[in-house]
Amino acid sequence: MKVLITGATGLIGSELVSLLLQNGISIHYLTTSKKKIENEPNYKGFYWNPEQGIIDENCLMGVDSIIHLAGATISKCWTTAYKQEIIESRLLSSALLFKALKNHPNQVKQIVSASGTAIYPNSDSVVYDENSKEIDNSFLGNVVLKWEESVDKFQLLGIKVCKLRTGIVLSNKGGALVEMTKPIRWGLGSPFGTGKQVQSWIHIHDIAALYFFAISNGLEGVYNAVSPNPVSNEKLVTTIATVLKKPLFMPNVPQFVLKLLLGEMHQLLFENRNLSSKKIIDKGFVFKFKTIEKALENIYA
Repeated sequence: MKVLITGATGLIGSELVSLLLQNGISIHYLTTSKKKIENEPNYKGFYWNPEQGIIDENCLMGVDSIIHLAGATISKCWTTAYKQEIIESRLLSSALLFKALKNHPNQVKQIVSASGTAIYPNSDSVVYDENSKEIDNSFLGNVVLKWEESVDKFQLLGIKVCKLRTGIVLSNKGGALVEMTKPIRWGLGSPFGTGKQVQSWIHIHDIAALYFFAISNGLEGVYNAVSPNPVSNEKLVTTIATVLKKPLFMPNVPQFVLKLLLGEMHQLLFENRNLSSKKIIDKGFVFKFKTIEKALENIYA
C-alpha cells in the first residue's frame, strides 16, 4: 500500500508516519516547504501551495489512499485574519487535492480526513454519537461543517470518504496537554471555570493507530476519534498533577480571566462535549489507552 499524507510533519502526522513506515507502508507527503522535501525509498516529499493552487501531481503516483491532516492550528490567537486562515487552510487544500484527483481518475480509492469535535453543540447532558444532526452555532462549529463538506465532494470522484472527528490529542510533543501541564509543573495549576465541563480526549498513539485502521479497513463515513472514557476538566487537571506528583492548591481560574487573556480562543478550554466512540469500537478498533490515568502515565513515564 502507498499513502499520500498532507500535514505529515504535524503532531499527528509525525506519529502516523512512524507507525506506517514500521508497518511497511510507503508514504508520499505534501509540504509547503521545499526544504522539507526528502526522497527516501519509502518516504518521498512533494511540493504544494494551496493558496496559489500549486501541486506536484507526481505525489499521486501509485497512491491507494490519502490521509488529509493539513490545516492551520486552532491554538493561536483568533484575530479576524487568522480565523480566515483557519478556514482557508482547510478548504483550499481540499479543493486543490480534488482538482488534482480529477486528472487521475480511478486511482485513489479512499480519503481519510481529519475533522473536529467542535461540530457538536456544548451540552451538560447529551452524549453525542455520529448520528447527531445538530451543529454548534460557533466559529469552530462552522469551520468543521465547511471542512467536512469540502471533503465530502471526493465522493463525486467515486472515492470513499472517511472523517475522523478528533478530540483533545494527548501528547508530550505538543498540543493542548503541553500547555495545560506548564502551570501544573510550576505549582500554579487549577481547573478552568467550574471544571465540570466534559472533555473528550485521545492518546497520540491511538489517533495514529485509528488512521492506520481506517485505511487498512477501507472505512467510510464519520467516526468520533475519542477515547471511550471522557473526563471532566477537573479530573483531567487533577490526574495530570497526580501523575507529575505536583500539588494543586490554586483556586479555579474564572472564565472571564481566560477570556481576557485569550480572547475568543478561550472557548477551547470550556468546550463541554461528551462523545461516544462506540461506532469505531464496533468496527473492531481497540484503544490501547482507554482511561486518562493510563494515558498520562504512559506519556509522562
